Amino acid sequence: MRILAIEHPLVAHKLTTLRDTRTDSPTFRRLADELVTLLAYEATRGVRVSPVTVQTPLAPADGVRLAPPSPLVIPVLRAGVGMLDGMARLLPTAEVGFLGMVRDEGTLKATTYATRLPEDLSGRQCYVLDPMLATGGTLAAAIRLLLDRGAADVTAICLLAAPEGLRYMERAFAGSPEPINVVAAGIDERLDERGFILPGLGDAGDRLYGVL
Repeated sequence: MRILAIEHPLVAHKLTTLRDTRTDSPTFRRLADELVTLLAYEATRGVRVSPVTVQTPLAPADGVRLAPPSPLVIPVLRAGVGMLDGMARLLPTAEVGFLGMVRDEGTLKATTYATRLPEDLSGRQCYVLDPMLATGGTLAAAIRLLLDRGAADVTAICLLAAPEGLRYMERAFAGSPEPINVVAAGIDERLDERGFILPGLGDAGDRLYGVL
């Protein structure tokens, strides 16, 4: 498994403002959207392309276009939806699926309650949007589902990750023949006793949409 924590001044600046408890929901949504676009730039370095030749106003020019099948972007409900626009801005031709997963706060285990995905993902490159990689259980379950349906490789894009969650992911996908990547704006110190990332930024869903 490949882990990439983005080191860039703009990423650090936006992440710092996201952490700030004084940042209101509208500002949080805007900054999360901008941050995801920056992360997506790095996350899509391995996207498949095919060579093409186009005609400029002056002469032919060699270039590339995205190769079929189309990439698939999957936000994990609900907080992952807040990352979708930022990803779609960079990859507008991608198809979008949805995956509803919830973590039991007692056992910290994830269960799936909704899926809106193709049954056959053979050859597809998949990008999973999940703001917080905490224990790793939710993200690992999402990736397993995609691999079981034939995904060729999976890249997870997260705002923050915890070392415990990354270790869990590495164990879960050790020896996997399909490439698994995690791209994050930062790797924080640890999890607390409730499974929340410290120092973190709080509950991403609540920060995006308010407390339900």
